[in-house]
Amino acid sequence: VNQMGSLTFVSSACDMVSTAYASTKESHPYIRSVCDAAEKGVKSMTEATASCVQPLLTTLEPQVAAANEYASKGLDKLGEKVPLLQKPVDQVISETKELVSSTVAEAKDAVSS
Repeated sequence: VNQMGSLTFVSSACDMVSTAYASTKESHPYIRSVCDAAEKGVKSMTEATASCVQPLLTTLEPQVAAANEYASKGLDKLGEKVPLLQKPVDQVISETKELVSSTVAEAKDAVSS
């Protein structure tokens, strides 16, 4: 999870969502109340689940470690094969807009001629 979160694309997407969430809560008092209640509920469930799951995780530690190593290698390969993941979301959006715009312009020119 830490390795996935360190990918530039994922990290910037999380930052954007977090900013939008905070802004929405700040701008709309009714939504803030619902979100605050939901956050408290999720926190309580997480705490309760963590205490129940901890003994199971301790028992399955070797399997979890193997799965973690396998996932880490997979993320490394994914990062190599998909360079987009090393760019922030706003840069990807900007580059995509430029590509679409130039493609449309080329198509327009081809149809015109």
